[in-house]
Amino acid sequence: MNKGFLFLILLISIFIYVLRSLHDLHMMQQNSYRNERYLRWLKTNFLKPAKYAEFALILIFSFALTFNWIPLSIVFTIVLAISVSLSFFRKKYKKKLVFTKRAKRLFFTNLFLFLIISLTIAGFQNLNISISVVLWLFFFSSGVILSANFVLKPIEASINRYFYKDAKKRLQSMPELLIIGITGSYGKTSTKHFLHRILSEKYNVLMTPGSFNTSMGVIRTIREQLKPVHEIFIVEMGAKQIGDIREICELVNPKIGILTAVAEQHLDTFKTIENVKHTKFELLNALPKNGTAILNADYKIIYDEKAKLNTKSIFYSTTRKNTDCFAENIVYTRRGMKFDLSFANKKITQIETKLLGEYNISNILAAVVVALELNMPEENIKYAIRKIESVKHRLEVKRKVGGVTIIDDAFNSNPIGAAMAVEVLGKIEGKKKIIITPGMIELGNKAQHYNEKFGEQIAKNCDIAILVGPKQTKPIQEALKKAGFVEKNMYIARNLTEANTYMRSIVENDDVVLYENDLPDIFNE
Repeated sequence: MNKGFLFLILLISIFIYVLRSLHDLHMMQQNSYRNERYLRWLKTNFLKPAKYAEFALILIFSFALTFNWIPLSIVFTIVLAISVSLSFFRKKYKKKLVFTKRAKRLFFTNLFLFLIISLTIAGFQNLNISISVVLWLFFFSSGVILSANFVLKPIEASINRYFYKDAKKRLQSMPELLIIGITGSYGKTSTKHFLHRILSEKYNVLMTPGSFNTSMGVIRTIREQLKPVHEIFIVEMGAKQIGDIREICELVNPKIGILTAVAEQHLDTFKTIENVKHTKFELLNALPKNGTAILNADYKIIYDEKAKLNTKSIFYSTTRKNTDCFAENIVYTRRGMKFDLSFANKKITQIETKLLGEYNISNILAAVVVALELNMPEENIKYAIRKIESVKHRLEVKRKVGGVTIIDDAFNSNPIGAAMAVEVLGKIEGKKKIIITPGMIELGNKAQHYNEKFGEQIAKNCDIAILVGPKQTKPIQEALKKAGFVEKNMYIARNLTEANTYMRSIVENDDVVLYENDLPDIFNE
């Protein structure tokens, strides 16, 4: 009888290990399958109160099994199984686990290691010991997924090499293809979309989809989407460490390079702004002698490099009139914005866009410079700009039933973009101005400073601040209090679901709600 109960307990223990493994896999995927990034996430997420409770429960469970207290063991198993199941099935993730081939390989390798470790320690003889081993492996499941990822490293490297060679071969078969690289601390995805829309008026254009901006994302785009009919390939290039952009450039060999921004972002991996600059300039340094570099002169750190560039360089700006291309007479309208543009002794007037925010004009300028360099007609350019829609989650204005305006700027907030979004919120017509934000991340030791500045900007432009995450929004909370923000108009939510529930309870007709930044699940408190 006892043996049957023990076997049932073992099966339930294996079940909860599998659930925990799926969560571990999800977090590993969100950390780009990089052990060092997963370890950084683990450092801040492993020793939480729930984990201490889990430890105590498994410790008591192990003692109960040692003394063969089966009824108590069954109770603990049920409590643990219910707790883990509720946590797993109830939790809503912003970005769901995607079962790619790589994810499947990692998941099954993880289960194989779990089986090997369990059998090595417990053997087949004692069910009590087997259950204890399974439960402690459940507690330390992060170590198993890290080990599985390490074991798979040479296999994944071999697969990636094959994909790389295949993508390179496809590019070499299309020597007439014009390749345009875009990088920057921010603005690159929007610029990519704007450029694609404008150039598509005349050319057959392919761009890397969504936020595909890593080597493997570019390789996948080439292998799955690039066709002989394409004339231009726009490649977004992202980086979290030195060498990332150089790696993409070695694959695609861009002829035109656009640098949208160099700023303090991803400082948790880059450490210094100089490292950020060095990495972003890997694109421009990879251009051929007959290539063209297009750079944002609004950033002094970029403009100061003017004399060091070895290729033809064109600077654009919304603030410096002494640059090659600049925007002026910027006016906000009910439909968006209007502005004039000067480039190479040519003036294009009354350019209209549905977009909001001057940094969107900056991104449009970069795209227009490329279009003019490719001799596109002025009218085609103006028409395309009028038709440009907001890129999803980037200052995207949505009108809701009941007259509520939602400004969705949820993607990857940064100091300049956040300031611009809050300024737009302050300028747009509406009754109450409400912001929902968890603040900014990946700013290294500058995080507190920039989040405090962000709090000051919120105080100037918003009526109600809904802050997501009691700990991570502490600098914003303090800045709001210092600025004299009415405390009853500040609400601290534990997560986005709670923030939305509160917002729905206070929102009225003609209110404007700004979603500024939406952190990945790995940053949930």
